[in-house]
Amino acid sequence: MSSGFFGDIKPIRYEGPESENPLAYRHYDADEIVMGKRMADHLRFAVAYWHSFTWPGGDPFGGQTFERPWFARPGEVETMEHAKLKADAAFEMFSLLGTPYFCFHDADVRPEGTTFAESASRLDEIADVFEAKMKETGVKLLWGTANLFSHRRFMAGAATNPDPDVFAYAAATVKKCIDVTKRLKGENYVLWGGREGYETLLNTDIGRETGQAGRFLSMVVDYKHRIGFKGTILIEPKPQEPTKHQYDYDVATVYGFLKRFGLENEVKVNIEQGHAILAGHTFEHELALAAALGIFGSIDMNRNDYQSGWDTDQFPNNVPEMALAYYQVLHAGGFKTGGTNFDAKLRRQSLDPQDLLIAHIGGMDCCARGLKAAARMIEDKALSGPLEKRYAGWKSTEAQAILSGKRTLEEVAERVVREKIEPQPKSGRQEHLENIVNRYV
Repeated sequence: MSSGFFGDIKPIRYEGPESENPLAYRHYDADEIVMGKRMADHLRFAVAYWHSFTWPGGDPFGGQTFERPWFARPGEVETMEHAKLKADAAFEMFSLLGTPYFCFHDADVRPEGTTFAESASRLDEIADVFEAKMKETGVKLLWGTANLFSHRRFMAGAATNPDPDVFAYAAATVKKCIDVTKRLKGENYVLWGGREGYETLLNTDIGRETGQAGRFLSMVVDYKHRIGFKGTILIEPKPQEPTKHQYDYDVATVYGFLKRFGLENEVKVNIEQGHAILAGHTFEHELALAAALGIFGSIDMNRNDYQSGWDTDQFPNNVPEMALAYYQVLHAGGFKTGGTNFDAKLRRQSLDPQDLLIAHIGGMDCCARGLKAAARMIEDKALSGPLEKRYAGWKSTEAQAILSGKRTLEEVAERVVREKIEPQPKSGRQEHLENIVNRYV
């Protein structure tokens, strides 16, 4: 399969750490066995359709810098022919990289119609194209989703919109996208509330809007079961941007929301590194908390520039960060239906087709190095051993009685007095543990 966009570039191969070929993997060897499983099966890489094939290279201060054969020219209207050219290039890139999955929004893959029915028909038409290409290449769908934030109809939100007709339009859009995701055997379906939040409380009823969001998600879950969709429903947390405050602020906020509506056993989270940073957390914090709460699902692997303070969607290049992230993923038992989606985009000066490949190659190598370091730490019990030792006191009979509810507050207090308990602080040994991590990366 060749779209012609990537010229005569051959499929990307693993050449080892000493390779100087920019179009080769130095650390990602799909068939390398890590903790008893192929590296490819651990990482489950996916390419984001939107940033790689739809984003034109613009920013708030300047417009399009990328020139792609499938982009409509100035004055032209995007057509289904453009969409099919885009699909040709996308699946060629998936094949060149050897990534097993891709992800998409409806608006990425088909032009907007003049009516909802026309947009839905166009999505079905491109699904026909995808179905054929997926069969030809073996590439699978990690997840589908609906764009409920770009069009002006969603300027005040989708599920949380003050207009019930917008809620209904959003519901119809999600239904259609779930139908297509199921048809393409997608393993998850993602809901990102890009504008589910507020700009000012002067015109916002938080109770009403979060109630609407809860009803919307409940309808989605009910529909999933009615049609027999076996994939996981995922929510992607983000604290702000584009809104001042978004209702899916972080993992803890999403969990509270799910508990409120009785959906904590139905929905999991898709955690993005950049969003975690915007929320004032580390990536590994959000991963660890999601695992502890039982809602870990999947990840978007893209970073922010720590100087910018906003969501720059850059490819990962920090191996220690990746090692700590995949440590939490492996500690949680690894991905089930989720994976590693590169929700990342080129810098607007990276114009060439090979830049798309090089960016993904570098990100995949970085993740591979992080995964291997994390696996070695787990196998050596480098962190779990000291952690177990730190909490060893809680294995005692008395401590277990406290945790199991067999002791009252008065009984615990009485024991402190009776046994003259005077606990002495013990070192947390943080620097020692940081040095241990550095040995592996």
